[in-house]
Amino acid sequence: MKKERLFTPGPVEIPPRVLKVLSEPIIHHRTKEFQEKFLQTRELFKRLINSKSENFVFFASSGTGAMESAIVNFFSAGDKVLVINAGKFGERWKEISEKYGLEVIELKYPWGKAVKIEDIKINLEKHPDIKGILFQISETSTGVEHDYKAIGEIAKEKDLLVVADAITALGVYNLQPERDGIDILVGGSQKALMLPPGLAILWFSEKALRKLKTGNISKYYFDVEKELKKQIKGSTAYTPAINLILALKESLEILLEEGMENIEKRYRFLSSAMQTALKELGLKIFPEKPAISLTAFEHEQAEEIRKKLLQLGIRTAGGQEHLKGRLVRISHMGYLDLLDFLSVISALEVVLVQITGNYRTLGKATPVFQKELLNFLKN
Repeated sequence: MKKERLFTPGPVEIPPRVLKVLSEPIIHHRTKEFQEKFLQTRELFKRLINSKSENFVFFASSGTGAMESAIVNFFSAGDKVLVINAGKFGERWKEISEKYGLEVIELKYPWGKAVKIEDIKINLEKHPDIKGILFQISETSTGVEHDYKAIGEIAKEKDLLVVADAITALGVYNLQPERDGIDILVGGSQKALMLPPGLAILWFSEKALRKLKTGNISKYYFDVEKELKKQIKGSTAYTPAINLILALKESLEILLEEGMENIEKRYRFLSSAMQTALKELGLKIFPEKPAISLTAFEHEQAEEIRKKLLQLGIRTAGGQEHLKGRLVRISHMGYLDLLDFLSVISALEVVLVQITGNYRTLGKATPVFQKELLNFLKN
């Protein structure tokens, strides 16, 4: 019997405590029971991002729905936005913006490269009428991290909105949008929040709230103002993803028990240790500035590596678009412990021997990861 382990950057392995909630009989959403649990979930989310603000809504959708909601609620057709495009999901910001008639100033980088802060400053000087900066904190398609704190700092005193896709960052980084200068934060359920797909989160600042009623883009389902009025009272405008919201309450409690500072430390260890171990095997880390939510490495036989890892019960993700067949992406998110990652390193050693016939790499990376693990456990 083979056990399959999910090391994909969404969906991820789900904790037993959350699975238990998901398996419970469904309740009706227009009841006092749901209202109370929904409001408790909202309070837990505020604690997760260290905010007292009620300015956030949940949508029964993928994270892309929250991305679209960010555009249609806080911008108008003709508004100029700066889009950082360094991967598949940077492209998505561009596509959504253009779909709704925004004028896109594109900061485009080769996939795997991180944004240069100086390039943002130059474009803001060149286009003082820019209304927003749209980017990913962690670009899932390449594993690159954009410096969200530096971007937030640039825009703090400007009349523009910092819009951050945090779908593979929320629950990984100790995100505090009010501190970090983020005006709109987008999240999704199937990543570090450790839920199935189907629930999106949109948080927004007081600066963004002031722009909520000024937009001229039509919307219906993704109307933030309509949803907010309902959700702050424990209800929703339309049928919510009932069991996902109840399970989110449980997953938020799990995250808060560990604490976001400790969680970010753990992810930073995993990112560093994984990179160190993979380099010991002669593998090339793909992004120039790796995010801590996943590790992506490049190999000419990436698909063969993924195929053989799956035969051992480890499911990883590959590259997208022109990187298909060139990348292996290993998620750090979800219900995975430190020994799970040791198994990935060990499996990679075996797979590389199978592919190359070279036994010299066998046992090279595992001790390196173990040494890093010992240092982490000491601290």
